[in-house]
Formats: sequence, C-alpha cells, structure tokens
Amino acid sequence: MNSLTVRIARWSAGHPWRALVGWLLFVALCLGVGSAVGTDSAKTADYRVGEAGRAETMAAEGHLERLSTEQILISALPRSRPRPDGGTSVGALDEGPATAAAHELTARMRRLPEVAQVADPVRSSDGRVLMVEVSLKGEELDADAKVGALVAQTRAVQRAYPGLLVQETGSASVSKGVDQQRDDDLALSEKISLPVTLVTLLIVFGSLTMAAVPLLLALSSIAAAVGLAMVASHLTPDTGVGTNVILMIGLAVGVDYTLFHLKREREERARCGGRLGTEALVELAAATSGRAVVVSGLAVVASTATLYLASDVIFSSLATGTVVVVLVAVASSLTALPALLTVLGRRSERRARRAAERGKPSRRLRGGDGGRFWSALLLPAARHPLATLCCSLLALLALVLPLTGLKITEMSRDTHSRAIPAMRVYDRLNAEFPERRVTHQVVVQAPASRAAQVDRELRALGRRAAADPLFTDYARIRTAADRRTSTLELRVPYLGDSPQAVASLEHLRRDYLPATVGKVTGARYGVSGDVARYQDYPAHQNGRLPLVLGALLLVTFLMTLYAFRSVVLGLIGVVLNLLSAAAALGLLVLVFQHTWAEGLLDFRSTGSIGSRVPLFLFVILFGLSMDYQVFVVSRIREAVLAGTPTRQAVLDGVRRSASVVTSAAVVMTTVFVSFVFLHLIEMKQIGFVLATAVLIDAFVVRVLVLPSAMLLLGEATWWPSRTRRAPKPVPARRPADVR
Repeated sequence: MNSLTVRIARWSAGHPWRALVGWLLFVALCLGVGSAVGTDSAKTADYRVGEAGRAETMAAEGHLERLSTEQILISALPRSRPRPDGGTSVGALDEGPATAAAHELTARMRRLPEVAQVADPVRSSDGRVLMVEVSLKGEELDADAKVGALVAQTRAVQRAYPGLLVQETGSASVSKGVDQQRDDDLALSEKISLPVTLVTLLIVFGSLTMAAVPLLLALSSIAAAVGLAMVASHLTPDTGVGTNVILMIGLAVGVDYTLFHLKREREERARCGGRLGTEALVELAAATSGRAVVVSGLAVVASTATLYLASDVIFSSLATGTVVVVLVAVASSLTALPALLTVLGRRSERRARRAAERGKPSRRLRGGDGGRFWSALLLPAARHPLATLCCSLLALLALVLPLTGLKITEMSRDTHSRAIPAMRVYDRLNAEFPERRVTHQVVVQAPASRAAQVDRELRALGRRAAADPLFTDYARIRTAADRRTSTLELRVPYLGDSPQAVASLEHLRRDYLPATVGKVTGARYGVSGDVARYQDYPAHQNGRLPLVLGALLLVTFLMTLYAFRSVVLGLIGVVLNLLSAAAALGLLVLVFQHTWAEGLLDFRSTGSIGSRVPLFLFVILFGLSMDYQVFVVSRIREAVLAGTPTRQAVLDGVRRSASVVTSAAVVMTTVFVSFVFLHLIEMKQIGFVLATAVLIDAFVVRVLVLPSAMLLLGEATWWPSRTRRAPKPVPARRPADVR
C-alpha cells in the first residue's frame, strides 16, 4: 500500500478538487503549448526509402527533383447516353471555344505565384479532350496547400465556358480530396463509436454518471495527447496520421483503464458492506487495478516503441501518437480518476446516510463475482482443459492458414475511393491519355568530366526502352547546372498497380541500367517514380520486419516477466499474442484479398493487404493484449498469494474479471469497427483486423486457451518464483468451483 501508484491515488483522493483542477490545467497547458509550437510536418525527404529514395535524393541535390503536377481536362459536355464500357459518352470537341478556354486557363495559371510552369495544351488521340499540365513550385508535400489556388482558376474557366467541361486532377488535388474524405470519415466514426461506448458503459454500471466518467476522462486524455503530440512532432515529424491513431487508441485504452479501475472500486465497495470509507476504497483499487493499469500501459508503450525500429517516418508518427496518448491515459487513471471516485463516493455515502435516517434500505452493489453466463463459458476449460486447449488452438491455427497466401503491397493512388471528384477525373485522364499513365525517372550522378558519357548512355537507354512494348517512345533528358546529375524520364502506358508497370521497372533496374549507365566509371544511379516507390516501400518494411518482431517478442516476454515474475507466463503470453494476431491477420486475408465481402464492407479488393497493416497489427495488438493479460492474471495471482489453490484461483480470477474484460473488449471493438466505415482501404483493413483481434483475444484466448493452459500447468505456471501463501488467509466467501 506504499507503492507510487497508491501514494498518488491517496493524495488525489485526499485532495479531490485540487487533483481535478490540476488535471484540467494540465490538459489546457498541453493544448496551449501544442498550439503555440505548432506541428512539424514531415518533409518529402523523410519519406524516402530504398533505391527510389536514393534516386530522389540525388535528383534533389542536382535540383532536378520531380515537381507536383496538375492536369486540367477540357472536353465537351457529357451526353446522357452511356458508353458500352460503362463510362460517359462525350461529344465532339468544339475547336474554337476549347482552344480559347485552354489559352485563358494557361494565362491564369502562369500568373499564379505557386506555379512553376505550364505546358502547351495536348490533344487526346481521338481529339475529344484537351489537356493542360501545370507544375507547382516547391516540394511535393507542400503542393496540397497550394493546389487550392489552381482549382479556383479551373472553376473560373469553367464558369466562363459553360458549354465545356473543365476538370482538374493531379497528385495534390487527389491528396486534398483524400484528406477531406478522411476528415469526414473520422467525424462519422466518432458519431458511431461515442454513443455505442456510452450505451455499453451504461449497461455495465447502470448509472449515467458512472458511465460518463470513463468517456470524459478518455476524451480529456485525447485532448492532452493531441497537444503533446504537436510538441513531440519536433522530435519525430508528424505525417498526418498521428491524430487518427490518438483518437482510435486513446478512446480504446482511455475507457479500458478507467473501466478496470472503476469496476474494482465498486467490487471492493460491495464486498466491504460500508465498513470502509471512500478514500480507503480508492486506495484498494489503486493497489490492485491501478497497478495493473500502470503495467499494461507501460507494456503498450514498450511494444509500440518497437515501431521506431522500422526506420519509417509513418510508423514513427504512429508510435509517437500511441505512446503519448497511452501515457496520458495512465496518468489520468492515477490522478483525475481517484479524485472523481472520491467526489462521487462521498456523494453516494451521503445519500446512503440520508436513506438510512429515513429508514429506507440502501441499494446494494453487485460484487462482480461473475454470473451463470461466465460460469457456463468456463465449463469446457474447467472440466476438460486438455481437450479445450487443443480444440481452441486448432481453431486458431485454422484461421492462420490463409496467411500462406498473404500478398503485401503499397496502397497506391489507384486504390483511393472514386467518391473523390479528382479520382474520377484521374480515371478519365488515364483513359484519354494512356501514354501518360506512369513515368519512371532514371537518376544518374557522376563526376562532371563524365557528363558526355552519361548523356550518351542515357540516350542509348532511351532507345532500348522505346523498342520495348512495356514503354512508350517518350524520353526526356535533363542535366544539372554543375553537370554532375542527369535524369531521364520514361513513360509506361499501363496503370501504376498493373503487372506491366512493375515489369517495366524490373527491366530498367535489372537489364537496361547495368548495360548502359552502369558502364560509366564512378556513376551512381537509380530509378524513382510512383511505381518504384510502391515496390521499394514494402521491400523496406519486409527487411525491417524481423528486427521489429524480434524486439516485440522480447519486450512482451520481459514485461510479462516483470509483472508476474514467471518465465512460464512470459512464454505463454508471447505465444498467445502471436497466435491471436496471426489468426486475425488470416481473417483479414480471407476478407480483403478476395471479392466476396466487397458489398458487405463497401470496398474494392486490390487482391492484397496494405504494407503497413501487418506490422501495425502485431505491435498494437501485442500491447493491447497485455491489458487483458495483466488484468486477468493479476486477479489470479492475487488470489494465489492470498492462499487460494491455483485451480480455484484461475477459475475465480477469470470469472471475476470476465465482465470487465468483455466490456472493455466491446468498447475497443466498437472503436475499431467504426474505422471499417472509412473509405480509405488501408484504414478499413486496420479497423477490421484490430476489431477481430480484440474479439479473438477476449473471447477465445482469455476464456478458453489461457485458463486451460494454466489449469494444466497448475503450480508450474509461476515458475521459477514461488507463490508466497499468506500465513493466515482471511476467510472470505468465494463462488463455488465450476464442476
């Protein structure tokens, strides 16, 4: 009772209003400081990995980097009659108005300070569409903030020529549309998850006041974490996903940690029958569930920190958001929550005294011993632990089998929702100008004295590509002012996610470059472009995966060993977490790599899984699984240390913690399922796999597999430590053993 956790809770319970005001000031300070310093967003260079990243760095050193481009299509108004391929039929283009519109558009764009250059209008092969390409100044990532000015000029030309259809697309306008769609989706997910979470908590506690406590603390933790994440972004740049993960993880763990603490306080209050005051009950809850919250929170932090080993700016941003919000959630459960419980507890005691004075019986609180439902669920493990363990493991292994067909790819621009207007124009651009679908950029860096030789070899490379059916005959060479860097742009008439586009990249890297610029002494070279990025990123992640997973397994084992002083439990935790994560990933493959669930979940299958999903799943799930592991096993160990035999302690501990674990799982699942309604395919996959993993972990692993394993192991569960039995255990009425 003298641990740091208890001392903090004791002070908060003794000075509740000071603690609450202090917490609110902390949240306000975090938001204020965060707003003052702002967010340091990741730059283009932060995303560079693999050969594509090295090529882009060389091009940037020679000031030959690719500029973000926008394409404006000018065509006749669509007819009502659809084409046989499902597209919209477009009539013949009126030459005069179309040319005038293109000239006015060109003039408007050239006057914009954001524009680097405007190319001459280009006509499609059938003559029905004019295309004007505009290049923006600065880095690619900065284009999102600048593209609004271009879109405004496009709309102005559309208003000036109502008889024409003037539409804009490009990487910046698509990215801006994706950001807007993501913001709308997140607002929708909040509308879904917050009410469902409140209803779930209302069912658990039967009181609106008590149900609101976890939700309010979680929301205040999220607010503080958003501010702190802004400060942390100056150490690890933010990629725009930090707020998303703070909302998702913050609501899940914030409610869970408060729920664990609240349930234990109510259980102790019911058990003592009014013999202990509110402050003492808060201290008891802090000594038990409070410690479990701290341990599980540290486990989530330690597990998530392994994402930094991926050497990827997006994973670093995800890790920072998760670490910050989990630490803040733990802090709220140690400070603000004991204070709130004290205020509410004192009010409850006053009501009880007034009721007693009036001769009315006070409402009894349930002790949380578990009911018939959980006793029934535990029957298989209690009666036939070996058979239950084998059947459960076989079922999980069956779910793991689809992983043999796992295909990981980087989700490209082609996977974005067509609800974004710029994506529909992008499809038109690819249909009308197929020769411009993909551009490879070959970058060569060599001594200036070799510039002439580099130029000859690049021209030879261009001729080889022109003779290859995978390429067009387009070839453009640029040379830096210092003659040390040269680039060659080649085009491919296939979509970026097509096998032909990937094959063209392989031809360049494996065959054409070594036979041409590879012969230049002292030359460094590489290929960049969208296809190269989409291929190099998964390869980079696969290369870092063994390191991250190895560190993750080690961290999980060490945290379990620290929590329970048991090597056996540490090994069990690693195996079970690995198995539940793999089973969830297998289900993800079944759903998203095929087309049967497209209508059900509103997505278009790419036949693959996003490259960030598996690693993110394993890291986050290993951390979140520790919530249940620590909470359940802590109850079991607590009973064993009090003198209860291990078998009875396992059954009582699982039964006592079952309702709160279920409630926590429902809350987490609700939060994660809300992300399935998002349009972004990768966010859908993350939401689905996390929700599935939590359900498997809570209802299969913690109810069937873990109890069966511990019942079979018996006292060996705690090896090498010896559970010290209390010399004179206090008699307590325990629920009967499940027979």
